[in-house]
Amino acid sequence: MQAVAKPPVRAVLWDFGGVLSTSPFDAFGAYEEEHGLEVGFIRRLNATNPDTNAWARFERSEVSAAEFAVLFEAEARTAGATIDAEAILLALSGQLRPSMVEAVRRCRARHKTGLLTNNFLRAEESVMPAEVLDLFDAVVESSRVGYRKPDPHFYAIACEMLKIEPSEAVFLDDLGVNLKPARAMGMHTIKVTDPDAALAELEDLLGYPVS
Repeated sequence: MQAVAKPPVRAVLWDFGGVLSTSPFDAFGAYEEEHGLEVGFIRRLNATNPDTNAWARFERSEVSAAEFAVLFEAEARTAGATIDAEAILLALSGQLRPSMVEAVRRCRARHKTGLLTNNFLRAEESVMPAEVLDLFDAVVESSRVGYRKPDPHFYAIACEMLKIEPSEAVFLDDLGVNLKPARAMGMHTIKVTDPDAALAELEDLLGYPVS
């Protein structure tokens, strides 16, 4: 039986931290090293009860910054360490990746563009500059829509805003757990571990240079 071809790509969707900017996990690692914590402690903390822990609730704006700090630091103590929640949040800004930003700019000339990010309302101005936000036709933030990746509702909101079907989108994210539901909905997905390799994969899919 002949395979059914996917419809052409109409929209390119991008994660922020770890794709357009350096990974927040770099900030976690630096904090852990500076404070003598076990490598990967913060990532493991955030992977424990991932839908209901302090980090998830803060990204859905279900708790205030002060409430988050209390909850997050309590979770860390339960896991055997002392952390400063505010200091960790302040370290998350990261550095923009010029090649990725340029790729968004080139894609926007031919496709709809969307930014899909789990974030905190209190940090949005510091980590997402206006000149970057202006490159997107739709911006979906967990802190505003009340859902966060990898909840399928999050991706459905993006498709509704862009007036596309999931099968008409390609989504770039640095986490496989975030790509899995998007792929199940029919999206093309690209995992960003090496930015240059990810952009080459995107070029192959779209059929034109983006870098």
